[in-house]
Amino acid sequence: MAEIELRGITKIFDKKVRAVNDVSLTIADEEFMVLLGPSGCGKTTLMRMIAGLEYPEAGRVVIGDRDVTDLPPRKRDISMVFQSYAVFPHLTVFDNIAFGLKMQKVNKAEIRRRTEEAAGLVQLSPYLDRYSAQLSGGQRQRVAVARAIVMEPSVLLMDEPLSNLDALLRLNFRAELKRLVADLKTTTIYVTHDQIEAMSLGDRIAVMREGQIVQCGTPMEVYEHPATEFVGGFLGSPPMNFLRVRLETVDGQPRAMLGDHGLPAPATLVDHGSRDVLLGIRAENIEAIPLEGGAAHDGLVSQTLVVELLGSQMLVTGEIGDQQIKVLVRADAPIRAGDALLLRPEADKLRWFDAESGRSIAGSATG
Repeated sequence: MAEIELRGITKIFDKKVRAVNDVSLTIADEEFMVLLGPSGCGKTTLMRMIAGLEYPEAGRVVIGDRDVTDLPPRKRDISMVFQSYAVFPHLTVFDNIAFGLKMQKVNKAEIRRRTEEAAGLVQLSPYLDRYSAQLSGGQRQRVAVARAIVMEPSVLLMDEPLSNLDALLRLNFRAELKRLVADLKTTTIYVTHDQIEAMSLGDRIAVMREGQIVQCGTPMEVYEHPATEFVGGFLGSPPMNFLRVRLETVDGQPRAMLGDHGLPAPATLVDHGSRDVLLGIRAENIEAIPLEGGAAHDGLVSQTLVVELLGSQMLVTGEIGDQQIKVLVRADAPIRAGDALLLRPEADKLRWFDAESGRSIAGSATG
């Protein structure tokens, strides 16, 4: 069993910088957990404390039924894959993968069996006699992964392992990595700033900001129901739109008004009088209709600023008053810069946030 429990972990650098601030998190046995966040949010520092490469000022790290906080890395039954390949150039692929086993003085027959098995899992069997200079970047990263999994660890830690690969290699290796981890059934923690990697790989995502976890959930939970404006803006390409709207009661009905136009709003939001809130809506959840002199009913009227072809879709950037909004439409949609559009967001996809704190307003779902 390799459940990981972090209990109030805190790390302070130079006696003043709180890189990680009172983080508690439980990662289930065999779970693939992604730590996601921008540079400097504390995700790598948190992973290094799990690995034993940094010592926390406060809190405990428990793996399985062992408190490993005071144990060195070699006694934690973990393996780690770093951002840099760290492949030994003077060793063959076989010897690179087998390096850790040789250090543990495992017998030669067992080394060969486990090394060949690990190489097969990452599709390196034909390259065991090659040196790193004869390998592509993707193959070198596979060597680093094989070197980690050959140790048969209880916990596999990965610190942005795909960031040095080009876009096509990342796409291919991401699929291979997901299959590999599913086959290994090893508890895995994966650090990244790439929200696409996080969404595609993780069983759960822990979004970090300024040393704290601001939301943890399945990829769809975090994407569909962000706990804060920051989470909604960090996940998604393009990020979630946020419009500052005025909550009012119009003809007895609650409305979220932006200029002269508005949208139905949850009654719970206007029970306490008029106020400003942030309306969050993703670009793919908005219907865009060319407006040619007709009356605009439920919806928002925008002026098209830019149209970008993305292949199967177009990204339309519009302006509503002094606020911008992005909408994804079909590539053949008859929309051009300068066009007036009626935007109709899907009612059940509207999200509401406090305008000052940026936190999600609970119980505000529409419909």
